[in-house]
Amino acid sequence: MTKLLNLDPQDQALFRQAVGAVKPLHCDRIDPIRHHPAPIPRFTQADEQQVLTDMISDYFEPADLDTGEELYYRRDGVQQAVLRKLRRGQFQVGAVLDLHGMTVVTAKEALVAFLHHVRRNRLSCVRIIHGKGKGSHHRGPVLKQKVNYWLRQRDEVLAFCSARSVDGGTGAIYVLLRSNPCRAQPQLDD
Repeated sequence: MTKLLNLDPQDQALFRQAVGAVKPLHCDRIDPIRHHPAPIPRFTQADEQQVLTDMISDYFEPADLDTGEELYYRRDGVQQAVLRKLRRGQFQVGAVLDLHGMTVVTAKEALVAFLHHVRRNRLSCVRIIHGKGKGSHHRGPVLKQKVNYWLRQRDEVLAFCSARSVDGGTGAIYVLLRSNPCRAQPQLDD
């Protein structure tokens, strides 16, 4: 206001006319703007999780599957060269899931959650450690057989095979996934 007094009367009148009935604020703080986090779609997540769990069945005939030492699977249309590269460990593994020592129920839940995570993060190659079944006594490698069956049911699984010995050998598998489930399959045969 002191600067206003130093102005000539005509400028002061012009200023008063422009400002009008403005009153000075007597507040020296600003209220913070509160940013509310986006709501978490809990029901949507629960529905997605249930659908993913339901996509894997436990009902299979073990005689239908080859239970040899080494696992391999290639979806129709995926080139043999892709499976060869996978077996050699030439794809970068983006995530690892360790199932060995788990019960079948726990392993299934962990696998479903893992595949959901992998799909959200658009990873194309992962490693799953199922173990060699040495604790299963005479039943053979139970988790190995289950994982073999479960993965064959998933549309996003293009191929899988037993890992190299440095990555777990016949106690683990490399899994090649379709990076974008909506896109056409890469590396298709003619």
